[in-house]
Amino acid sequence: MGRWICCLCSRVADSLMLLLVLALSCNPSTAATASPTAPHVKPSYSFGRTFLGLDKCNACIGTSICKKFFKEEIRFDTWLSSHLKLPPSYLLSYSGNYTDDAKSWRLVDITRLTTKYQHDRADKRICTSLLKTKTCSLEHALRRTHRFQKWLRAKRLTPDLVQGLSSPMLRCPSQRLLDRIVRRYAEVPDAGSIYMDHLTDQDKLRLLYTLSVNSHPILLQIFPDVEGWPFPRYLGSCGRLVVSASTRPLRDFYGAAPEVAADLALQLLAVLRSMGTNDLNYFFYFTHVDAGTFGVFSNGHLFIRDASMLGIIDKEEGSQLIDGQQEYKDIFSCLTVDCQSAFVSCNSIREKHSLVMVCQELLPKLLKGKFLQPVQEKIDSFLQHCANGLADDQGVNEAVAKLAELLKPLRSCDSRFAYRYPDCKYSDKY
Repeated sequence: MGRWICCLCSRVADSLMLLLVLALSCNPSTAATASPTAPHVKPSYSFGRTFLGLDKCNACIGTSICKKFFKEEIRFDTWLSSHLKLPPSYLLSYSGNYTDDAKSWRLVDITRLTTKYQHDRADKRICTSLLKTKTCSLEHALRRTHRFQKWLRAKRLTPDLVQGLSSPMLRCPSQRLLDRIVRRYAEVPDAGSIYMDHLTDQDKLRLLYTLSVNSHPILLQIFPDVEGWPFPRYLGSCGRLVVSASTRPLRDFYGAAPEVAADLALQLLAVLRSMGTNDLNYFFYFTHVDAGTFGVFSNGHLFIRDASMLGIIDKEEGSQLIDGQQEYKDIFSCLTVDCQSAFVSCNSIREKHSLVMVCQELLPKLLKGKFLQPVQEKIDSFLQHCANGLADDQGVNEAVAKLAELLKPLRSCDSRFAYRYPDCKYSDKY
């Protein structure tokens, strides 16, 4: 009898416990407290090969940084959002974030060599020109060209392999410059050799394609910032996207305080001087400048943000192509420009060329109305002399020197200029 009562009590207790659990599960607030938190599902980008341009490889820039995109170690500026969405593919550049340890992030610029529209138009031109079809395998089409077949057979990158390409960097090429390109091409394992033996057929096509479309990433690779060159750091490429250290365009500083404007103007003049005179004996010149050509890092240091319009003349070796040879044109000459565009003669480039353009296009907007009279009047006068100095080399140099002397005492020494602070407190240089 006693054993039956105990059994009955046990069943009743089990029933009461079951009812209690059911009651708790029906109360949302109690259930949330009692049950463990559901695992959080990490949102993720849905990278398409089309967005990155990987569907066009090996008619692309490279793949050295693709892993970081897919591992979300490179994210666009919405990376803190709960819904990670890719930005529109038609933009030319994007602000992004980059990490090596998933804890600390730094800003980067993610850019295309041309707009997606220009890329699409160039792709269509390749198919219609070479295979007479609207769509095709870009790699298959480009591999059949006479130029690329010469690249495949070549042991060394020589001037005849790049003749007729539209990049200003290659309009007056020297063998020394071309050897530097092969030796420092960052999309392949570093071989340190001037010969192309370490480049696969795919590597050669990517290098040729990049040089044909926009030489900006190549300049960042062969003249790196760690050696003191005024370019942002090249971090890598994926498909048709390039990743480099972030800078704010100079246009963002047109409304800056007078001391900031004076500092940036002096840096700009110093960069142009270093481009004309440097230890490697290369003369750099611009074929075009605008408000996005130069950029400023967060520490106030000014750099060349867009090197696509930068030409190079080797003062040590000179040009290995006579001007007549530059007129050679093929599909690689026409990927981003009109095939009928005339090349600038190497002999027509003058050392004051870039200074005059900067005095015409950038410095007036940066320094306009910033200072009290009579200082502002003197600044405007020097800029006018510089801008009108195409026929007077000495006049340009004198105007720029006087402008620099006038601007030096107008800049300040404080933490806003981290690239030179606190050094400026203890040096007459500043």
